[in-house]
Amino acid sequence: MDGDSISAKRAGVNQSGIRDYNERLILSILQFERAVPAAELARRTGLSKPTVSTILRNLEADGLVRRGKPVRGKVGKPSIPMELDPDGVFSIGLKIGRRSADLVLLDLSGTVRGQMHTTYQYPMPDAVFGFLKDGLATLVGRLPGNLRHRVCGVGIGTPFELWKWHDLAGLAAEKFRSWKDIDFKAEVAAFSDLPVFIVNDGTAACQAEHLYGRTHAYRDYAYFFIGSFVGGGVVLNGTVFEGTRGNAGALGSMRSTGPLGEAQQLIDVASIHLLEARLVEAGIDPAVLWRQPQDWSGLTRYVEPWIGQTAQELAKASLSICSVIDFEAVVIDGAFPTNVRDELVERTRRYLVNQDKRGLIEPRIDAGNIGHNARGIGAASSPMFSQFLLNTNAGLSAI
Repeated sequence: MDGDSISAKRAGVNQSGIRDYNERLILSILQFERAVPAAELARRTGLSKPTVSTILRNLEADGLVRRGKPVRGKVGKPSIPMELDPDGVFSIGLKIGRRSADLVLLDLSGTVRGQMHTTYQYPMPDAVFGFLKDGLATLVGRLPGNLRHRVCGVGIGTPFELWKWHDLAGLAAEKFRSWKDIDFKAEVAAFSDLPVFIVNDGTAACQAEHLYGRTHAYRDYAYFFIGSFVGGGVVLNGTVFEGTRGNAGALGSMRSTGPLGEAQQLIDVASIHLLEARLVEAGIDPAVLWRQPQDWSGLTRYVEPWIGQTAQELAKASLSICSVIDFEAVVIDGAFPTNVRDELVERTRRYLVNQDKRGLIEPRIDAGNIGHNARGIGAASSPMFSQFLLNTNAGLSAI
């Protein structure tokens, strides 16, 4: 597959339609199961074995799939599973965060091939797009020359209405509010001809968990990602659901109540910025929360009460979510160490026991698996998902 061939995939399902749909279906099964023999693919898809064989030959010729190791030990010829070729497609993901930005180079198997990181006091447009321009050239330049044309796009994970996301004043506030008029695709087009996909950062994290985490047992679930601000996503019918305006699963905007009965949002009561504020009050530099590898063991005095408050709010929010859609589970992850995540999940389970659950079936509370990098990985997966995998929540014309 040359560069033009990858570009042709950008249009999604075309007038020939059904072949492209079947290719997406098979690629999605391989992404989900990792390695599947052709006969099993035929059984799963309902397609004939000759049809599956033809599709696999074409995908193999395009460099998207490869033959796995033969499985021996049964009567007859060894079974040869097919699997995604990690070098088949690459994509770039940019996560725009409150204190930092990350740039990720992802391959078709979901492995991070390269990553860059920058920090700032606030994410100003010039700095963010300058980081993307330089980082894109660096990461793609690290690929072997024969693979660079296989980069299929740039995904940008950004908070909804980013321009409202600050406490600045004066000239700095005016500059920050310029995000409202930023055309992301036009900004990237100034230095790259790669297609650009914009996704809510919480939805991006949910996509990473769904594609590469351990939640395959659930068909429908809600997902919380706890970063500087809490966000989330929803999975319906085995696919992350973005909504008509791309903001489905904006769980941080759920209503909550403050200690004096005042109306608040979940971001006001279940976000890491609250822990940052506690550290600042204690004279501790909150940058310690974001250093990699993360280690919060020296902050137990401040982290413990934060976990307790956050777990209570997540328990209440989980039931509110399930009163609208009958989710099997609520998955919790975030930009914190795994031991903090596990304690937060366990506390949320305990608080859920004492909630008023009349008329509701209690969801399972489970831990996510991707961690602090979920938003960048999810943003990077967006170009590949949009162009090569199957969206079960969209008609063919919308894929």
